Amino acid sequence: MHRFTVASVGVLLLVFSWIGSARANDFYATKTITIVVGFSAGGDYDLRARLLSRHMGRHIPGTPTIVVRNLPGAGGVVATNWLAKVAPRDGTSLLMASQNTPLIQALRTPGVEFDARQFIWIGNTTDSPNLISVWEGRGIKNIEDARTREVSIGATGVGSSSYYYPLAANLVGGTKFKIVTGYPGGSDINLAMERGEVDGRGSNSLAAWKATRPDWLANNKLIHLVQIALIRHPELKDIPLLSDFATTVIDQQAMRLIAAETGMARAITTTPDVAGDRVGLLRSAFDATIADREFLAEAEQLAFDIAPTKGENVQKIVQDIINAPTAVVERVRQILESSVGVKN
Repeated sequence: MHRFTVASVGVLLLVFSWIGSARANDFYATKTITIVVGFSAGGDYDLRARLLSRHMGRHIPGTPTIVVRNLPGAGGVVATNWLAKVAPRDGTSLLMASQNTPLIQALRTPGVEFDARQFIWIGNTTDSPNLISVWEGRGIKNIEDARTREVSIGATGVGSSSYYYPLAANLVGGTKFKIVTGYPGGSDINLAMERGEVDGRGSNSLAAWKATRPDWLANNKLIHLVQIALIRHPELKDIPLLSDFATTVIDQQAMRLIAAETGMARAITTTPDVAGDRVGLLRSAFDATIADREFLAEAEQLAFDIAPTKGENVQKIVQDIINAPTAVVERVRQILESSVGVKN
């Protein structure tokens, strides 16, 4: 009798497991998945989301349609708040997350209404360094020039990296960046640079420049002044790190905390409370897409740098940034609350 009971329980568990797996595999067959982008169309976040949308669906059981929706505002905060507060928590809503999502939460930036630790991170497409860059022909050849004259820099929202990178450089590195905020996205700042409204852009990744403006790189239209990363990129050996400007241990730690977000430069996440089996499907689909020949061929054609990170590892990066030592977070806050050189 005992053996029969144990065997029966085992069979029932297998049956329930099979039913759960079948339901998970059937779920997406009648669904549309939305990838929300917190910036205007045409930038690297947007273009990467659209690239994923063209390939990831065929790696999800049921082959759902994937669409991209732009929801710009406050440097990506509007879209991230939407994911936390409005989006259905069933695995049909994804976000191409702004890389500064965990840091602005750690800093308790006004307007942040999410906890990125509760999001479920699906994967990351690249860990490219970020850059503060200026347009050629403006009389600015290197970072020393930015220490001796005012340099206007375009930015999106106050919580964006395009805002706080040049602000940190002003406070720690003695630069004279005048930060002009209010642009909906990176493509708008690019246009402003071309028109001469601003001298440069407060943040864009090397991978994004290669993908969106390869002609600018080829024709030396951009001069990179500072790179934001934990180590110098092999292609940028002569460009100083933001942390190179720090003269104290606490400032070194603060600049490295700011740079840590480059490890999740273009990451996809979903809402809290998504069923575990659906999380497994999404993460597996992301991993399969990143290794897919058709995806990689199109990424190469578009000049997209692909250096992926698994969702579980992105989850750890997010946790580490938000849970950074209080003294380091406070020093970052002191630096970024200074508003030196900011023009709204």
